[in-house]
Amino acid sequence: MDPKLLKPYEGAFSSERLWAKLGRIARRAGIRVVYMVLLLYYAWRRKETPAWAKSIILGALGYFISPIDFLPDLTPVLGYTDDLGVLAFGLSTIACYVNDDVRQQARARLHSWFGSYDEAQLESIDEQL
Repeated sequence: MDPKLLKPYEGAFSSERLWAKLGRIARRAGIRVVYMVLLLYYAWRRKETPAWAKSIILGALGYFISPIDFLPDLTPVLGYTDDLGVLAFGLSTIACYVNDDVRQQARARLHSWFGSYDEAQLESIDEQL
């Protein structure tokens, strides 16, 4: 995927819109999608993350937030497949800016939303970083 494809979605991102969407769809999207979103968000907030990486993060999160989607999020099961692909691309591109602090912040937020969960569900994501 070309990072330039995410450029139009940068303007769709705002923290408020992200939290509102996550609040509405967290359970439906699943813990893996939510974890990827949170990793990107907390990596974006790091002052050490360079502008080029923040641009990719904003594009990926903007795509996630955007109501205009390749596969509408309302479609059962398949609705978040395209989001998952874009989020995975974003994460793999900026992986070196996802440190232990970012992971801990994301997992703490997951615990507040999902309560206890199977940590093994997140291991495959962490292994790819």
